[in-house]
Amino acid sequence: MARSTRALVVVLVIAGLATVFFRSRRPSPPVAERIGGTSEASPARGGSLVASFRTEPATYNRYVDQSAAGDLLSFLTQAPLVRVNRSTDTLEPWLAESWSQSDDGRTYTLKLRQGVTFSDGTPLSSADVLFSFAALYDPRVNAVLASDTYVAGKPLIVEAPDPMTVVIRLAAPSVAGLRLIDTLPILPKHKLQAALDAGKFGDAWSANSPLSDIAGLGPFVLSEHVSGQRLVFTRNPRYWRKDAAGVALPYLDTLTVVIVSDQNTEALRMQKGEIDLMGSGEIRAEDYVGFKRIADQGALRLIDAGVGLDPNLLWFNLSPAHARDPRNAWLRTRAFRQGVSCAVDREAIVNTVHFGAAVPIYVPITPGNRTWFADVRPACEHDVRKARELFAAAGLTDRNGDGMLEDASGEPARFSIATQQGHTVRQRTVSMIQEQLRHAGITVDLTALDTSGLVQRWSRGDYDAMYYGVQASSTDPGLGPQFWLSSGNFHFWNPRQPSPASEWEKRIDDLFTEHVTATKLSDRQRLIGEAERVLADQLPAIYFVSPRVTLAVSGRVVNAQPAPQIPQLLWSADTLAVAAPR
Repeated sequence: MARSTRALVVVLVIAGLATVFFRSRRPSPPVAERIGGTSEASPARGGSLVASFRTEPATYNRYVDQSAAGDLLSFLTQAPLVRVNRSTDTLEPWLAESWSQSDDGRTYTLKLRQGVTFSDGTPLSSADVLFSFAALYDPRVNAVLASDTYVAGKPLIVEAPDPMTVVIRLAAPSVAGLRLIDTLPILPKHKLQAALDAGKFGDAWSANSPLSDIAGLGPFVLSEHVSGQRLVFTRNPRYWRKDAAGVALPYLDTLTVVIVSDQNTEALRMQKGEIDLMGSGEIRAEDYVGFKRIADQGALRLIDAGVGLDPNLLWFNLSPAHARDPRNAWLRTRAFRQGVSCAVDREAIVNTVHFGAAVPIYVPITPGNRTWFADVRPACEHDVRKARELFAAAGLTDRNGDGMLEDASGEPARFSIATQQGHTVRQRTVSMIQEQLRHAGITVDLTALDTSGLVQRWSRGDYDAMYYGVQASSTDPGLGPQFWLSSGNFHFWNPRQPSPASEWEKRIDDLFTEHVTATKLSDRQRLIGEAERVLADQLPAIYFVSPRVTLAVSGRVVNAQPAPQIPQLLWSADTLAVAAPR
């Protein structure tokens, strides 16, 4: 039963699924092309907008919540020392108004802005920064954001020589620099110190906490939360930012985020004008014609944000527990995975699932990432005959003449793919993979689960393969150790390895380690390209397509700054506004 202000549906998005963690790609500058609709009007102070989101945060504490909804909550109610502009990929001063860097590239000295206060009126000082890093690295907290800030395997050293100065020391020079902390919100020491001292920081600001207990440095405060229905954000009157004319931000008085988990319902509500913008994703290709018709009538605008950075992927269970089952030994072979990639027609997925609004891909970094994209391809792109040869190398042949493949014991070559229930693009893609592998002699069973079910299966290692997606919260591959390194929590196919389980994973570890310490961009591009070539050869995860990102906003919305990453329009919500009357 829903309860406003305090209650939450606990969304079990732990251990990486539906998370914001893969901090690895530089977007191409958003096209920001308006497709149909009227030109954007001038912003006006005041008013309300309604956005949709497909999930809600399980807690109000960003340090222990790595979900997309938790990231959205942080964007709206909290603030970091520095911010990566999601539209331009430039590093901007935020709570810190300026910084300097030492000659050896290891020390940054940041000056905090004067006059900044938390939403409850308490002034910000360097003590809050020291407290936030203490919480980040406290082993009792097990903060989900901590690992992304490590340099050369060591945490950042943070000092405060005076109330308005912060010094951050890195264990080694890092090309990422202060980008390491752009997703780290600075939290109020006066609100949370007692919880940290008591070893209960992870429970602080939980689903049962009164909203009045929460204080932030962001543009809004959370004023109401009705589980499964909506989150209501009201403007923070103490927010520190102003626009170029000196007008205090945010422009909006209220931003309501309605929880709409079903994509069909979300599209219909957007088309009917009940929602001003969709906060957790682009419009689906199958919905484009309907949206375009309404845009041509002037009721909404469509914005082309370019090729997406967050492709779905099919990964296989290569964990030791799964390897102990002798019945699926062929499922863990490189030849089998290469055969799967070879059998699938990516162009068919582009045209059928995405109606042409996508591009074929083979590795994690998409063409939307102009700085880091490398045109890496596997040895076989689409060839059913070659796929059958690869399956034969894995021990699978047609032993009874029925056109389907069997293993050496005569058992059918059969495995299951789990994907997200209700996510039509993922389900339709897996259905196409199923059909195309059937033509190559492999039987695929589809298992559709809700997000919590997928997480449980993945956490237990109880699956053959999964088709899901990851989200980029930043852009540089060097900021994604949790994916690339074999020890990473989000090394999907076999996470948290004490030492590399294979020579090829050790090779990626070595390439990535060299990548993050190299100082020349050309060297870093070469090294990450080499790591992708290893992935394209071994294929523990297979990438098929990356869609073009088209965003929809109502005619009431002005000052939208599109970005390819979720939340594409709410990452800069303080400048969103309602159109002024004409």
